Amino acid sequence: MPLADVLVDDELLTAVARVISSGWWSMGPEVEEFERAYAAFCGSRHALAVSNGTAALHLTLLAAGCGPDDEVVLPSLNFVAAANVVSHCGATPVFCDIVGPEDLNLDPADVEAAISPATKAILVLHYGGQPCDIEPLLAIANRHGLALIEDAAHAPGAAVAGQLCGTFGLAGCFSFFSNKNLPTGEGGMIVTDDDNLADRVRLLRSHGMTTLTWARHRGHAHTYDVVARGFNYRLDEVHAAIGLVQLGRLVAANESRGQIVSRYRAALERLAGLTIPFAPTSANVSPAHHLAVAVLPPRSSRSDVRARLSECGIQTSVHYPPIHNFSEYANQAGARKLPITDAMAPRLRTLPLYAHMDDQQVALVIDSILGVLGH
Repeated sequence: MPLADVLVDDELLTAVARVISSGWWSMGPEVEEFERAYAAFCGSRHALAVSNGTAALHLTLLAAGCGPDDEVVLPSLNFVAAANVVSHCGATPVFCDIVGPEDLNLDPADVEAAISPATKAILVLHYGGQPCDIEPLLAIANRHGLALIEDAAHAPGAAVAGQLCGTFGLAGCFSFFSNKNLPTGEGGMIVTDDDNLADRVRLLRSHGMTTLTWARHRGHAHTYDVVARGFNYRLDEVHAAIGLVQLGRLVAANESRGQIVSRYRAALERLAGLTIPFAPTSANVSPAHHLAVAVLPPRSSRSDVRARLSECGIQTSVHYPPIHNFSEYANQAGARKLPITDAMAPRLRTLPLYAHMDDQQVALVIDSILGVLGH
């Protein structure tokens, strides 16, 4: 039982074969169509395809003006890419705490406490596809004149009161890595309603060039200027073609993931102290269910649980080792105390979850956990 899995079928193979046969593999019409479709899905003015989710975060922070002497507030319970891109901009990541065992998203009160005169932006995460408490975070950003950027890598299709995650702040950043809800292998997307930010991202994602190869190929331009020191963060046609197929499946896939998480919760909740965070509390919140995370009993050994589940053929993982404990960030000057993150992180274990898990596979995971915990 793998932690995550992709479903390969004739529709995907046909889409890829069509692009390969066309002879145009770099950014072109498939990317343009994927951007149009994703913008329409999110209800955003702009969707900008990039090479991966990390590139999406990096470009958005740069376009928002983050640089040396700035600080960016973000949760430590996150993938390290979020902190790395802040550092790559020359800014300083300032880590904040999570709410608690029932809600592993960042705590708005601790975000407020982390803000200083140097703060430029708040980089919020929708952990595991569960929307964070976005309204107070928006209020904090507005009160302090800060950019609010959504790390929505886990949350394509997640919504609050019908509004999709990624569309609340200045911009939303998505990842299409193979284990994500909308997998393409590699790839990412930035959505925004801000015309200036969109223009800046378009420029920076392709070396700061004023025209692209695709435009010149079609005869729409014959030369180019370079007006910024940009990057090669473009998405290619093959990944865009896969993305278009996967986008059409996203809503149904998220629903299937949610049903599996509900089965986990019904069978395992409160078992010897084990809990499944993010129990439904409001009809206004629609999660994407990217992760199925269990909080293990306080005195259990996470490594023992992993090893024994592995013996049963069940792959598990950890999302995430807190960033502030990594060697690169552990000795950061002025580091803040994060007691809830430090208490919760050693108890987290991520269970297998993907849309096409069948009943027998779900039952195997549940029965194996029951056996490991002595029930």
